[in-house]
Amino acid sequence: MTPNEFAATIRSIPDYPKPGILFRDITTLLGDPRAFRRAVDELVQPFAGAKIAKVAGIEARGFILGGAVAHQLSAGFVPIRKKGKLPHQTVRMAYALEYGQDEIEMHVDAVTRGEQVLLVDDLVATGGTAVGAVQLLRECGAQVVAACFVVDLPDLGGVAKLEALGVPVRSLVSFPGH
Repeated sequence: MTPNEFAATIRSIPDYPKPGILFRDITTLLGDPRAFRRAVDELVQPFAGAKIAKVAGIEARGFILGGAVAHQLSAGFVPIRKKGKLPHQTVRMAYALEYGQDEIEMHVDAVTRGEQVLLVDDLVATGGTAVGAVQLLRECGAQVVAACFVVDLPDLGGVAKLEALGVPVRSLVSFPGH
């Protein structure tokens, strides 16, 4: 599928979650069997044959995509969740939001030192969550090979922040604005 074909499967919702935001909803892409399959294939393709040990997915849509990508790469899956959602001992990282901070965490034993990890989420905007996830994975000794997203909102600068950390970024479609 071309970027325009992917874009056509993504619903845009004005003024959500607040006025002035145009929310890019990938649940319509996920509900389209052909688009979902092609999105996973496109995210996996550059890493087929690479020695990816784990795929880390960011809550919640990153779990859907990341699980499918991990399956295709014969890799393990690491959930990166909001604070307080994981049952075992965790390591936590604060990250910047547009207004304030939040925290994400993962199990302390989710990755081992030197493991090659691919980070997956549905969308990159300001990059706060993804940057926090990269820092969390690195703190635990993982080598973050790349970050993959279905949607990039380039006007918000998230990809540049990840690339400044030395993390290559792959996205399938870009939308202007917020």
